[in-house]
Amino acid sequence: MKKLIFLFILCFQFVSAQEVALVKKEGKFGYISKTGEFIIQPKLKGAKNFSEGLAAVEDKGKWGFINIKGDWVIPASFSNAKYFNSGICVVESNKKWIYINKKGEEIKMPSSDKVFDFEDGIAFIRQNEKIGLINSKGDIVLQPTYEIIKSFDGNYARVKNNDKWGIIDKTGKVVVPIEYDAIGDYYKNTTWAKQGETFGLVIAGKFKLLEGVTKIWDFSAQDITYAKKDEKIGFINLSGKWVIEPKFDKVKGFSKNLAPVSINKKWGYINMEGKFVVEPIYNDAEVFSADGLAPVKDKDWGFINEAGKLVIPAKYEITLGLFAMFQKEDKGFVKGLARVKNGKQIGFIKPDGSVLGNQWFESAEPFQK
Repeated sequence: MKKLIFLFILCFQFVSAQEVALVKKEGKFGYISKTGEFIIQPKLKGAKNFSEGLAAVEDKGKWGFINIKGDWVIPASFSNAKYFNSGICVVESNKKWIYINKKGEEIKMPSSDKVFDFEDGIAFIRQNEKIGLINSKGDIVLQPTYEIIKSFDGNYARVKNNDKWGIIDKTGKVVVPIEYDAIGDYYKNTTWAKQGETFGLVIAGKFKLLEGVTKIWDFSAQDITYAKKDEKIGFINLSGKWVIEPKFDKVKGFSKNLAPVSINKKWGYINMEGKFVVEPIYNDAEVFSADGLAPVKDKDWGFINEAGKLVIPAKYEITLGLFAMFQKEDKGFVKGLARVKNGKQIGFIKPDGSVLGNQWFESAEPFQK
């Protein structure tokens, strides 16, 4: 008996944890698994992506939530609904936006002129044109203090007061003083900043001017980023040293030790020494994914491997899903699948170029849990 219960729990956890994609077929919405099979048939008039195991679904003009098996968990009684985060969702009820938990019960939070979505345990509150922070328990983490707080990137967010920018952590502690005219995301105790007309890096709270630099982009996956000097772009490291001299017209970030760069309106890929490993022959290019493939554009988009070989023919379009409004989303392959557009239809392809489930849809959103 204990063995049966254990197997049931494992099965339930697998079903709850698997990623599914919202798709539209013949005018109705449903959900597919990563095998390409429908786990919820396309019979829904309105539906949204899954988030934390629940998806908002429309029924007779009202919104409620279903689980991954298609069972109603929260009855359809709301005028509108967003996405769960930190166990909390923002919904519209009686012409008012409120918070609910996963039982559909309203959660009382500190008063706010606007109801903001939670992001990894934190949400904004706005009082008297100032922004502060609350946690998922309803505690005020940071009294409304700032004119602007941008979305958190990990544990840090950019903030603005009196036309000056700085960075705080999720406790509200200032980690970069609010004294810069522009500022980037915080990465390994470092960010870029603009002071007057000059650009530099703020390292451990101290500004380091980068002579002649007119723009710096955010650090991301690797410990280098790109910067512009004399109208050309190169790469700097976390200490502000040029590791690849500015000589390119356009660039994108390094991934898998390769970066797409453009010269004379053509894109190729360089290595960490700044040498071309894929010659600039493409009209556009994106960064390599963890799967080791990168989207490249001739007339349409295809995919190359790290050796530069075109392994999926250039016959698709690549676009971001609606969920990209709420989180960073990569173009190309993500966990073994790439969302592509084929004419007027959208579907998913595998690294071998085959189409998931051998079917296309009127619309398809990225896979979510």
